[in-house]
Amino acid sequence: MASELCKTISEAKLERHKNLFLNYRNLHHFPLELLKDEGLQYLERLYMKRNSLTTLPENLAQKLPNLVELYLHSNNIVVVPEAIGSLVKLQFLDLSDNALEIVCPEIGRLRSLRHLRLANNQLKYLPAVPPVWIVEVGDLRELQTLDISTNRLITLPERLHMCLSLQYLTADRNHLWYVPRHLCQLPSLNELSMAGNRLAFLPLDLGRSRELQYVYVDNNIHLKGLPSYLYNKVIGCSGCGSPIQVSEVKLLSFSSGQLTVFLPAEVKSIGTETDHVLPLQELAMRTLYNTYYRFLKDLNFLTPISLPKSLLELLHCPLGHCHRCSQPMFTIVYPKLFPLRETPMAGLHQG
Repeated sequence: MASELCKTISEAKLERHKNLFLNYRNLHHFPLELLKDEGLQYLERLYMKRNSLTTLPENLAQKLPNLVELYLHSNNIVVVPEAIGSLVKLQFLDLSDNALEIVCPEIGRLRSLRHLRLANNQLKYLPAVPPVWIVEVGDLRELQTLDISTNRLITLPERLHMCLSLQYLTADRNHLWYVPRHLCQLPSLNELSMAGNRLAFLPLDLGRSRELQYVYVDNNIHLKGLPSYLYNKVIGCSGCGSPIQVSEVKLLSFSSGQLTVFLPAEVKSIGTETDHVLPLQELAMRTLYNTYYRFLKDLNFLTPISLPKSLLELLHCPLGHCHRCSQPMFTIVYPKLFPLRETPMAGLHQG
């Protein structure tokens, strides 16, 4: 395994590769071969998913100065070194599914960063020194996607609204109890997902922006109403039909004073305890996906004879993923999206 790794890295150096794939290598340490001599000066994309890395080298930026995309999904990284802020060309950073408890404020120096994924970690706040983060995160002016779902966050940075290019903000499954009003000022925000939190209310001007079109706030059992500006937006329940606690059924209705308005019947079916038996075709698709795609990453051997062409195409690109269990969805489209203006909730306002 070690000799094969050395050979792969040596070839990348010799042939000046721009992409290097080191996924599924059972690496416990960052390969020294990547850091020897001048490093890989031409490398732009480094894939190191599903290893056992616990940290990153301090001289990473020095040895990989032209890195544009860094994929570290599914490792055991606890600490990200301050030196990561020196990767000035980095546009995509995936640190999801690790063991991060803090994020160094130097990450805010990645001025070219467009996509930042920190989902499925142990983050309680961003980062270790909140005042520095508040200043730095606002400097991520090119950031378009921020995924901080499945952490332990209680609040979001107040100056997150300074990320003027932010289009997709996903903060599902945290401990958030309010949405900072300043988020309503994000000029490019198109999708806001905060499902599975502890939200009790939403800012009254949420949805005022024409750019914001999709809002996910299901599984917030204390949420009693929606701002009237959301009446012409698209809101959604993104459950997959898996069993939920009885108390969570409350999310299917919203109250305002003496008035209780229930969501449409087709949306209610998502949250019932009996709605967890999936059709055989859907189960078969998920089995094929989990068996072949995740491990072999190659679906070419599945000919149209074994599956209809339309289903083959679905295996390459699922219709969506459930926010509750992360399972892909193929023949059933949960989320159930619906324009609020077409429901009895149009105009419902909760102060």
